[in-house]
Amino acid sequence: MSANSHDLADLLAIAGDVLDSAGPRFVEGLGAPSAVAKGCNDFATELDLELERTITAQLERRTGIEVHGEEFGGPQLTSGTAWVLDPIDGTFNYSSGHPLSGMLLALVRDGDPLLGLTWLPVLGRRYAAMSGGPVLLDGKPLPPLPQGTLGEAMIGFGAFNMDSAGRIPGRFRFDLLGSLSRLSSRVRMHGSTGIDLAYVASGVLGGAIVFGHHPWDNAAGVALVRAAGGVVTDLAGRPWTITSGSVLAAAPGVHEELLEMICAVAEDA
Repeated sequence: MSANSHDLADLLAIAGDVLDSAGPRFVEGLGAPSAVAKGCNDFATELDLELERTITAQLERRTGIEVHGEEFGGPQLTSGTAWVLDPIDGTFNYSSGHPLSGMLLALVRDGDPLLGLTWLPVLGRRYAAMSGGPVLLDGKPLPPLPQGTLGEAMIGFGAFNMDSAGRIPGRFRFDLLGSLSRLSSRVRMHGSTGIDLAYVASGVLGGAIVFGHHPWDNAAGVALVRAAGGVVTDLAGRPWTITSGSVLAAAPGVHEELLEMICAVAEDA
């Protein structure tokens, strides 16, 4: 099966069926301990590895399209067509028995997400969309995102450590959080990029600031937000691509205010 536009609905249905079949095992494994160290403050559970193998095998068998997963890698993503899979997003939450975790899957062509699926088995929620919309929540279409304002919006915010250096230093994140708290007192840290972006797409959050750059964390949610009529860039306001180092996703109106705030903090840094 190819990823031509007339196949997208079929591919979305197959992807949803595959994630549905993995859902019970996901719920059963909640609380799985760390098994594989991946770097500073990062790890995978045995369930990450098991689910990625299982989901990858089913997707490749049923669609003929290769999978790039968080744990085992796969084809490059800037050209060609591939699935992008995060078998457990919010691994710290999941390993701790926290329900805010899920499975993320996107279909990308030449780096552009055409399909996005965010499955939250513990919460019993399934978000799916193909480019052009609408976003489906548990199979039912949601309305497009309305124009909003930052002062009335709840904003998802990525995790930070004040002492971290990295690509986006902890001090800058801290300054952003302080500025954001003055403009919107409704700030939330869910510990899951997939949940933040799905909540933006469904209107629960007005926007989300994502510091991570991994495509398996971001591609599915970007597809959802775009399908909902939201605005997606990086933190500098450049159009988001599969190689972007961050994500700023928000409803129309809210995005502009968030970007203005971020630029002001960057100028003062």
